[in-house]
Amino acid sequence: MPADKFKTGTYELVFFAGDYLRNSGQVTEEILFLDQIPLRFGMDDAAAHYHVPLLLSPFGYSTYRGS
Repeated sequence: MPADKFKTGTYELVFFAGDYLRNSGQVTEEILFLDQIPLRFGMDDAAAHYHVPLLLSPFGYSTYRGS
């Protein structure tokens, strides 16, 4: 989305972690502990830069507002 179209509010990203883990060869199981990870976050400054990294392993993840 172009930066001039951003608006303040609540957004949701969905990380398809299962696809990534399978394609990278980290897991082979049919049923995964983590598959799709929804992440809701708020943007209070439409002009700011938002970077939302996801640190992932087959059994856990963390996220934060990056710089």
